[in-house]
Amino acid sequence: MLGFFTSHGPVLTDGVIDLRPIFLPDPVQEVHFGVIKNFRITLHNHRREIGKISLRLGESVGIYYFGHIGYHIDPPWRGHHYAARACMLLKSDIRQDGKESVVISTDPDNEASRRTCERIGAIQERTMRVPAVYQREWQLSSEKVRYIWKMKP
Repeated sequence: MLGFFTSHGPVLTDGVIDLRPIFLPDPVQEVHFGVIKNFRITLHNHRREIGKISLRLGESVGIYYFGHIGYHIDPPWRGHHYAARACMLLKSDIRQDGKESVVISTDPDNEASRRTCERIGAIQERTMRVPAVYQREWQLSSEKVRYIWKMKP
């Protein structure tokens, strides 16, 4: 659901949280994320950041390991399902890009992120080893769990 505008685009809101577009410098170019939409997560009608979420619309080896969506909720705000709400707010942007599904990857021991994936209806595809070259180059863990989130109409 669209809300009001900021200097970087419309604020997305569900009445509980807002996603406020922000500009962040591009990550390492070799990752090839394509178009990236970054957002600060705030409580509705507040400015204090409680986390961040990024939507990466490219297709590449980098996306294979990082995923199309990356999120983080700051410790004092965890346990309220804000990451799941933030993901749900991105569905229209994902559909507008023509994607029928997106990947979310997480570390195997990140139970909170895995629960977020399950909460939004993403299905675990596999646990995979990350090649050592990508672990070093992109500072990734040795394993990732890939979830596929299908965009149902």
